[in-house]
This record gives sequence, C-alpha cells and structure tokens, in this order.
Amino acid sequence: MKIMILGTAYPYRGGMADFNERLAHQFINEGHEVKIWTFTLQYPSFLFPGKTQYSPDPAPELLDITRKLSSVNPLNWISVGRQVRKEHPDILIVPFWMPFMGPSLGTVARIARKGGTRCIAILHNMIPHEHKPGDKVLARYFTKSVDGFTALSESVLADISLFDTVKPRTFCRHPLYDSFGAHATREESIDFLKLDPATRYMLFFGLIRDYKGLDLLLEAYADSRFRQMGVKLIVAGEFYGDSAKYLELEKKLGLEGEIVWHSDFVPSAEVRYYFGAADIVVQPYKSATQSGISQIAYHFEKPMLVTRVGGLPEIVPDGKAGYVVNPDSESIADKLVDFFENDRRDQFTEGLRDEKKKYSWANMTASIIKAAKQ
Repeated sequence: MKIMILGTAYPYRGGMADFNERLAHQFINEGHEVKIWTFTLQYPSFLFPGKTQYSPDPAPELLDITRKLSSVNPLNWISVGRQVRKEHPDILIVPFWMPFMGPSLGTVARIARKGGTRCIAILHNMIPHEHKPGDKVLARYFTKSVDGFTALSESVLADISLFDTVKPRTFCRHPLYDSFGAHATREESIDFLKLDPATRYMLFFGLIRDYKGLDLLLEAYADSRFRQMGVKLIVAGEFYGDSAKYLELEKKLGLEGEIVWHSDFVPSAEVRYYFGAADIVVQPYKSATQSGISQIAYHFEKPMLVTRVGGLPEIVPDGKAGYVVNPDSESIADKLVDFFENDRRDQFTEGLRDEKKKYSWANMTASIIKAAKQ
C-alpha cells in the first residue's frame, strides 16, 4: 500500500520522532511505500520548554521525510491537506499526543479523507497529562476528523469513548524501542559515563516534567538504606520546566553528591550506555497513559519500577518484569530497597525476556491496517 505518516520526524527530536521513524521502517520492511510529512514549525518557541526542538543526530537512513506542516498556520493546513489528497495515499497515519496539535492535524485529515484516503489516528494520549483550557474542544475536533483509531494502552482506548463511540478502534501496546543500538555492557557503560564501577545505579531517564514524579523519587532516595547499600541515582534528561525546585529539594534532603545529574537531552547513540549502567529503571509518574521509556527498558532488558497510574501497570507485570507501586515516596523506596537487598535482577530479567515478545512493530502495523479496513 501507499502509506503516509503525518507527524514529528527528523530534524525534530524525541520520542514521537523515534516512534514515527521506527513505524515507517516497519511498513517499508513489509513492502509498503512510505512517506513521512513532518513539521516546518512544530511548536512556537514561546510554547516549547526545552533548549531545542532539533535532533543532534544524523538524518535517519532510507526514509523519505519532507517538512510540510506548520502547527499554527491555517492556510498551510489547507494547502497540506490538498497536497495529501493529490498524493492519494491508501492510509494517512496521524499520531496524536496533545490537543494543541488537533486543529492542524485534524484539518489536514478532513481534507485528505475527501479524496478517499483512510485516516487513522495513533493515540499516544487522548487527554494530556498537564491539562489546559480548551483541551477537550481541540481533542474533539481531531477525533471528528479521522476514520478510526489505534490506541497504545487500554486506558487511552477507554478515553476515546469520551469523544467518539462509533468509529473503528483497535488496541496495540506501544512496541519496543529497538532503534538505539545494541546492548552496551556494564563495563562499557560505566567507562563511557565515567561512573564508579563499585556502585550500583538506578536510572530516571527522559524529559523531566512535573507529572513524571522526579520529586517523589528524590524523596524516596533520601531513605538512608540506599547510602548503606552503595546505590546511586542517575537522572538523565533535559528539564522541561524549572530545575530549581528539584535542585532545592536535593539540597533540602541532604542528597548533594549522591545524584548523578546528566540534565541535557541524550543523543540516540548514547542512550544504550545509560541503560547499560543501570540496575533498574524507575518511572515514578504521577499520571501516565503509557511510556516509551518502558519500551526502551524492555529492549535493553532492564527491570523497572513503575507507579500504579494510567497504562503503566499494563506494561510492567508486578513481580515479573519489575514492580508496580502506589505513587508515593515510601512505596517507591521500599520496593527499590527490596530490589537491591534481595538481588532480584536475574529474576526480573528472565521475566522481561518473556514479556517483551508481546511488543513487536509487526503487531503495530497490523493493528493500524485493521482499523483502516473496518
């Protein structure tokens, strides 16, 4: 088939770009013709909380990526919609992750559908983690613009019904992020990151936003048992917001010198070293749908601790691939101490290897095609 993906891709960075590019590779591997049309302007600079929207990595190989869409220019939306209609793909795939994108993506989809193209939304989030006025109106506009949905978690699948109860929908768990290279050994990783080989490490990875609960993890890590066991915390990711409150909390809790801060965006080629150094990956989220971080951890076969919010418990079976706990610092601390005191790494790694078989990209493409054909 002729397939087009409308959404974030190189030269933009981040999990959405990684997802769309990996999805395109899977469709190509299955023999389909694939184009990605990405943004000329994704976020206006005053709305973007990070240092840069652009990737430091080289362009991905073998992908046809063209910058076309402005998120803020209605005349551009109409023009791009007409161009998609002229291209006449069999399926237009429109990843949706925040209501701000609803008008631009939805307008293009509405125009493309008039040419007979089936428009399928991949729903990363239906309702955003950080609510803003107008979110529901923008999300509703988008859901009315497409022919069907593929949700990445059961919680998101349920959220669709708040906006639509009729259109086709399928469910496929977020596939593995297997595009960050081969596993790095602990020795290679410790050497690359210049860490102490005698220390054990837990990892908080990814963009730092309020809903991800880094403050809960810092409070949990203040438990004196971690110092007694020689365990340190690595925080690797760029602050999307004010870093001061976390640094002040670090000082207040007496943790200065105990946390390894790498507070910049991590290039794709270096991701494997952070996971290679870690004994366990911690996701202390206060709210969530699903998380791409879990799928990186599955790829690198690293046990996880996640909180009992959104779709995270669906992804990490408690006691098999790691822990599922309540989103409070005491629960987080107790399970992390259990992990290190009882050396549960081998137990969870075995469970991870079995569980990760569920998360293939072939399941993702099949789910999209099924939604398009209903």
